Amino acid sequence: MKVRRVLSILLSLMLFATLVTGCGGSKQPSDQSVDNPNSKGTYVFKFAHEEAPGSVQDLYAKQFAKVLEEKTDGRAKVEIFSIGQLGTDQDMLEALQSGAIDFAISSPGCTGTLLPEAQFVNLHFLFSDNMEVNKKVLNNSKAFYEDLANIYADKGIKVFSFWTEGFMDWTSNQPLTKTADFKGFKIRTMQSPLIISSYKAYGASPTPIPFSEVYSSLQLNMIDGQENPIFYVAHNNLHEVQKYITLSHHALYVAATVANPETYNSLPSDIQQAIVDTVEEVKDYSFDMQQDFNDKALEEMKSASGIQVLTISDQDREVFEKASIPLRDEYIKEVGDVGKKILDILVEDIEKAEKEVL
Repeated sequence: MKVRRVLSILLSLMLFATLVTGCGGSKQPSDQSVDNPNSKGTYVFKFAHEEAPGSVQDLYAKQFAKVLEEKTDGRAKVEIFSIGQLGTDQDMLEALQSGAIDFAISSPGCTGTLLPEAQFVNLHFLFSDNMEVNKKVLNNSKAFYEDLANIYADKGIKVFSFWTEGFMDWTSNQPLTKTADFKGFKIRTMQSPLIISSYKAYGASPTPIPFSEVYSSLQLNMIDGQENPIFYVAHNNLHEVQKYITLSHHALYVAATVANPETYNSLPSDIQQAIVDTVEEVKDYSFDMQQDFNDKALEEMKSASGIQVLTISDQDREVFEKASIPLRDEYIKEVGDVGKKILDILVEDIEKAEKEVL
């Protein structure tokens, strides 16, 4: 497996070399040294993400590129690479760590091997079902920007921002509004022990399969349903083979804007500041954009396929929350005291934000 991974990365980097100038070329200005804090050189940054063109991550990356170029009067440009161009998600992170790429969008919930502490984002019914509350938490919580960011830094990854692509919701061929509805239900999940255990707590039969096989598996009734943000359901036409969408909002799909720290630290101060300012400006855009994207996707699916939209009552939501609480102990058991600290801070920040918003 290690040999296969090395070959994959080498092939990805060979492909990359045909698309852009050599590694490190993006880090050096074309006409002046980065040692000059007011350098007037130009920079080309490589920015990779995990999704297809036209997706939420792709729109974020394009907005980032647009704003950064404007703030630097064209001195900083961004070349965007979408899913598959640099290999798998894991390959992308390894390329970021090595400096082969400069920026990336990475989903903490998908980085269990490298960053097991980040798996708390997969816990069900941890975040609020009010997106304004979650926006406050993702913008400000020390759980993200101190504890988790320090863990990223230890792995050679600089965190700039945490944001969301929307709520995780359920699609199915039978109504899913109560824990009892999950008894024996075959739901597709990622290969995450925490997610698998979460569905077992409801009595479901979690079935980890690659996402590329989800459509056909639903079509052939090999699985009964799956979870994803609404836009992703629409983008992959899953509404064609599902009867219901339950707006469960049981989790957030969290994304992180990250960078290679050596790249960032080698830049002149004015370019560094422009990057920081760009990240800050794109925060509001990302929240508004994902909401608009998901709302439109839901309406389009309803019109195209007549898929029925369901919600969970407050009473049933409390039952789901109670069933999901033991999974927090499983997370802490896996990652230790640092996990408990992260969860304690996060729960406190969510409760505080809920009071502020309400």
